[in-house]
Amino acid sequence: MKIPRVLPALAIVALAVGCGGRRGVDSAEWTAMGTIARLSFKGGDAPVRRAACELVRSLYGEIEEKLSIWRPGSEVSLYTSLDGVSSRTRPCYEAAFALRERSEGAFNPFWRGAGKGPDLGGIAKGFAVDLAAEALSAGTQGWRMPEGCAVLVDLGGNLKVVSGEWRTGIRDPSGGDGVVEIITLTNGMACATSGEYMRGKHIRDGRTGLPLSNDVASVTVVHPSSAMLADGLSTTLFVLGREKGDEFLLKWHPEAFAIWVMKTGPAAGSRRIAPDER
Repeated sequence: MKIPRVLPALAIVALAVGCGGRRGVDSAEWTAMGTIARLSFKGGDAPVRRAACELVRSLYGEIEEKLSIWRPGSEVSLYTSLDGVSSRTRPCYEAAFALRERSEGAFNPFWRGAGKGPDLGGIAKGFAVDLAAEALSAGTQGWRMPEGCAVLVDLGGNLKVVSGEWRTGIRDPSGGDGVVEIITLTNGMACATSGEYMRGKHIRDGRTGLPLSNDVASVTVVHPSSAMLADGLSTTLFVLGREKGDEFLLKWHPEAFAIWVMKTGPAAGSRRIAPDER
């Protein structure tokens, strides 16, 4: 199966009913928070789409201004305690710190060392997607959801449905244009994937700060309502590995499910798929 051309690092891609130019779907793309941002629409005219994009662009800019570790004056760079963060971004910190505690440091926003503020890169994009979906659903800054319009938010492969039904494909981590699984998302559902893909071994073990090496090629988490949790959980599970990751998900977030792609050997379980099982 062929998929549309996308940024190589993206692990989740919109398929036939959810990508620009296919079956009445229009998409707008731009760069935000160091990755590709995309809004996809089924229905709605050009002014409606422009208003939605302007709203989401502004929101992403606000979150990047606060949570980018590359900006010396950002909120996260000046972090000393939760007491000093804004009410706007506090849920992102709290979710990251909860994952750190529950995973015993496997997900660790403080892996860079003592005395430095947190790095929320493993969860901030999902957080921004949640805010974008919420804003589009509520209708602000000139945007109103037209009746019958379907919208999908995508920030670097962190996806959330605002309205409608959308299909997404998990890229084959071994390369090429293939997909290993297709997921249908509806009613506010979200998903995110962590894997090596084109970026190589960029995921670090929060317990050691070292690049991770295990048998997991990728793990996709599908959550019924939170792109932020899907984002953070996919990283957490990738670090923990399949067995401990499944145990973690069942204990702390049974509302979500994971799709594993392993580097070698068959991956047992109905929702786990190994490259040699395609």
